[in-house]
Amino acid sequence: MTAIRKIGFIGLGNMGNPMAGHLVRAGYDVAVFDICPDAVQAFVARYGGRATGSSAEVGQGADAIITMLPDGKVVRNAVLGDGAGAVLERGSLVIDMGSCDPADTRALHAALAPRGIGVIDAPVMGGTVFAKDATLDIMAGGDAVLVERARPVFAAMGRATTHCGSVGSGHAMKALANYVNACALINAIEALIIGKRFGLDPRKMAEALLPLCSGRNNPIEKKIIPHILTREFGTGMAMDFIAKDVKIAIDTAHALGAAAPLGEKVAELWAAAVAKLGGQLDQTEIVRYWEAASGVTLTGSK
Repeated sequence: MTAIRKIGFIGLGNMGNPMAGHLVRAGYDVAVFDICPDAVQAFVARYGGRATGSSAEVGQGADAIITMLPDGKVVRNAVLGDGAGAVLERGSLVIDMGSCDPADTRALHAALAPRGIGVIDAPVMGGTVFAKDATLDIMAGGDAVLVERARPVFAAMGRATTHCGSVGSGHAMKALANYVNACALINAIEALIIGKRFGLDPRKMAEALLPLCSGRNNPIEKKIIPHILTREFGTGMAMDFIAKDVKIAIDTAHALGAAAPLGEKVAELWAAAVAKLGGQLDQTEIVRYWEAASGVTLTGSK
């Protein structure tokens, strides 16, 4: 298969903007599109690349289309019908790097496969800081040959790419990983709240929990200590994105007939926190949901 050189990138939000910028810096011929024209112009002014006015135009002559969009339905609208997929040639790729339902991803694959257009789902872990540093972890689902073809593209945006399996596997893995993190975060918050009511110091508790529970606990180490106890709340990932991924994980469990009673409760709690606090808050601000219910505020001495 020929190497990917010409890329159309759709979605220049907080994550997509730096990711597409790394592709330009890596020497790829990048055309960009976003529903916000100002975002397109700002991108070209900062990084270079080519501005386009529609998802169809961004697909003209592209070896691959990369989407960084909110969900699978938005991806489908951007690719199918009069979108980018209408102009893609046989042998080209659609690479969905957002967080989407794996069922939507497989439906997109089924729609494009008869035309010889490959689909890879390649969601990322790491948030905006990692997107800017090109140190994202990428989980890829799709045909192994196609994933290997896209690996140099992924290397321009992330530090590691894991091939998870067939189409949809990357999105399933991303949702499940975020479910584990979402569960661990509120589990730790709840323990710290109880401990503070007892009279324990939250920072000392958080630091003690790392070796006592797991050696390294991502939510405590990367979210609670640097963002919650300092009240900085700056991970760059909104609460509604985490809530969405937890829901995807549980919807997938239901579709497979797998029992997920804990997951159902975690999804319920994240949805309730989003409804009460607002989904655009940083994910770490979910602590406010427990603080309000318990009458304490988690802060730790530095």
